[in-house]
Amino acid sequence: MSKSPGHQKWPGHQVREEPLRQQPMEVEVEGVVVASSADVIKVVEDKSPVRYYFPRTDVRTEKLMRSQTTSECPFKGTASYYSLNVGERRLDDAIWSYEDPYDEHQALKGRMAFYDDRFPEIHVRPNS
Repeated sequence: MSKSPGHQKWPGHQVREEPLRQQPMEVEVEGVVVASSADVIKVVEDKSPVRYYFPRTDVRTEKLMRSQTTSECPFKGTASYYSLNVGERRLDDAIWSYEDPYDEHQALKGRMAFYDDRFPEIHVRPNS
């Protein structure tokens, strides 16, 4: 674990984590629920879309395939990516996870977020 270089360099940049324990959420792709949880963390970050991080245990991981893709966020750490298989379709790098986030964002460790803005097939919404 280590301190975020982004928060040190840009102390005004906000990355807010909001647990949604009173609002169950789900992810649906082409009629298939691939994640459902009452333990979601909503992340509101300056200049970024709102993201919802689901516990890995609440994601249908049998529908995922880890890819070789990684990316570096100066605020949260290194993200690993997963492709999502639904029916005959594969959505490449549709999901990411921080396996070892920086100290400031340990609550995101091992959780999974979905690119609902890049893939119109992915719907993240309250589970009513």
